[in-house]
Amino acid sequence: MTGTGLSATILRDLAVALAIGLLVGVERGWRQRREPEGSRVAGLRTFALLGLAGGAAGVLAAQGQALFAAVLAAAAAALMVIGYNRSAEASGRVDATTAMAALLTLGLGGLATSGYAAAALAAAAVTTLILSLRQELHGLLRGLTATDIKAVARFAIIAGAIWPLLPDRAMGPYAAWNPRDLWLVVVVVTGLSFAGYAANRRLGATRGTLATAAIGAIYSSTAVTVALARQLRTGDTAPALLASGIAVASAVMYLRMLLLTAVLAPVAVVQLALITGPAALVAMLLAGWSLHRSRGARATAPALVSRNPFELLPALGFALFIAVLAVAVRWAQGRFGDAGLAALITLTGAMDVDAAIVTVGGLAPGTLSPQRAGTLLSLPVLINMLVKTAAVPASAGWRQGWRVALPLLASAAAIPVMLFVLG
Repeated sequence: MTGTGLSATILRDLAVALAIGLLVGVERGWRQRREPEGSRVAGLRTFALLGLAGGAAGVLAAQGQALFAAVLAAAAAALMVIGYNRSAEASGRVDATTAMAALLTLGLGGLATSGYAAAALAAAAVTTLILSLRQELHGLLRGLTATDIKAVARFAIIAGAIWPLLPDRAMGPYAAWNPRDLWLVVVVVTGLSFAGYAANRRLGATRGTLATAAIGAIYSSTAVTVALARQLRTGDTAPALLASGIAVASAVMYLRMLLLTAVLAPVAVVQLALITGPAALVAMLLAGWSLHRSRGARATAPALVSRNPFELLPALGFALFIAVLAVAVRWAQGRFGDAGLAALITLTGAMDVDAAIVTVGGLAPGTLSPQRAGTLLSLPVLINMLVKTAAVPASAGWRQGWRVALPLLASAAAIPVMLFVLG
């Protein structure tokens, strides 16, 4: 690189370092705007200079002047530490946030002139966002319980400590098991469980049948359907509102299913969306229509959502079921060909659509074309919808149940129509 080009690069990176200091400094200066003049150790100008000092230290280090770079950075850091120490003694308050922000600004300035300008600027943006969310983050902490903290820690171990370290290769009978893929099932299931729990904490279980049905469907739309159908026998809730809740749970099931497919079986997601999209739309339209009919109706919120935010044993049991099913699918395909594979996956839908999705996602690449994979996954969805349709009158009685089951039946009917259209 020529001298002119090098100078231009240095000036650009120093400008980024200065921008980092200004970005963090604007937030810190605004936060301290009401403090008396002279009581602030670092404001907008100081943070701008800190970013520039870090950038200068990075340039010096790149030019082989590591000693001068270290002295400059250490001096700037020492000034900040001394200033905040005296400020804390004078005010009697201990607050390390601004001090930490100052040191981080110094470091990010150095990073910007060390060949990582984009990463440093992005980190500064995230830092500014975290600093600006002080009230929201403190409010979140006040609302957490010991159970919540333990659940977050356990999920962090499952998703961040165990999953990345597992072998990513086929093993076991018929080479049907990939440990990392199987554990991803546990990560996704426990993640959805925790998301449903968090939504329930946020919205409240008493916000109405529809909110409870939508949250409960994150766990199991079948369980929601049966629970709402049973309420028909008590007469506590209007049938139209229960029908709306069941339709909402089905619509959430479609969205959850497509999300799982996108994560675990992406090869099938486009075709599956084309086939089941109209069915989801029918469910949502009928939910709105039922809700319109039920205006003013008396509603209660059944206990559909688990109070346990981290249900690990069911997730492990589901992963074990997936492992057994993966072997069975490969055996059926080897013994009976594609017909055996299709029959086994379709029947799986009567028990759990998620299992069918994971099974298709675990097949070797090229086993199924995207169109065939999506079409194959639509069959267990159809079976599952028909099972739920039958479960409504079985739980509520035929006299009232058949009307509440109509949204499910109408939604299910859209699937074979789309299968015929897409041919």
